[in-house]
Amino acid sequence: MPKYLILIICLGLLGCDREGARESETNNASAQLTPLPDFSVYQDVKEKKKAFFAYLLPLIEEANTRVLAERQVVEKWYLAPDELSERDRDMLQELLIKYRVNTDDEDEQKELLLLRVNTIPPSLVLAQAANESAWGTSRFAQEGNNLFGQWCFREGCGLVPEARGGSSRHEVRAFESPLESVESYMRNLNSHPRYRELRELREQQIEQQGYASGEILTEGLDGYSTRGQEYIDEIRNMIEHNKLNRFDQLHSQESAPADQQPVPRG
Repeated sequence: MPKYLILIICLGLLGCDREGARESETNNASAQLTPLPDFSVYQDVKEKKKAFFAYLLPLIEEANTRVLAERQVVEKWYLAPDELSERDRDMLQELLIKYRVNTDDEDEQKELLLLRVNTIPPSLVLAQAANESAWGTSRFAQEGNNLFGQWCFREGCGLVPEARGGSSRHEVRAFESPLESVESYMRNLNSHPRYRELRELREQQIEQQGYASGEILTEGLDGYSTRGQEYIDEIRNMIEHNKLNRFDQLHSQESAPADQQPVPRG
């Protein structure tokens, strides 16, 4: 049973047993190892969507959990720097590189990491994955585990698009697993200068209501697609039509304990 469903049951019964939690953890670990299914076998659209979301949600949860673990170290640096271990300091150096923080000023480093090292709303991940991968049926998804249309520019780094122009050199990146694709996508939104507005919208949303809405964050996707506003509107409509926002608040209740809530920014 997916952890999201377990949470619904727990909220209804005002409690949750340890067996349910262990079952969820087992399912998440299993999902990480499961290859991308062949979603083209589904003839019924509703069943295909249901299967796609059920497969992807545990991967999103796992990727966001890893981001939260990173954020915990960043907040420790912000609130209690004297308590940092050597391992924490090593991780912070890795995070500065991973999240493209290019300043030597320590205060700026902290502020930038706090803005960048945070989770991505499940609704946004689900909608973009469905859109970019044709519900997991595209060649790039099936052959390269690429669910988000991410490019790479080193020869042999991925799959060559059939419609690539003669002067173009990009490839569609290939990943070892679908989880790796999800993590790379999140890192892109969290670090690329192009998505600064998305990160600022996320921070505002969390400060206002305790969680970020994927529907609102679509406004920060300018530049993700050459289709511009048309693409943004399409992703927003997918979130609304499939009622994906329901996963955002559940995600925030489940994965953001008090010590990982936004810290004062001054």
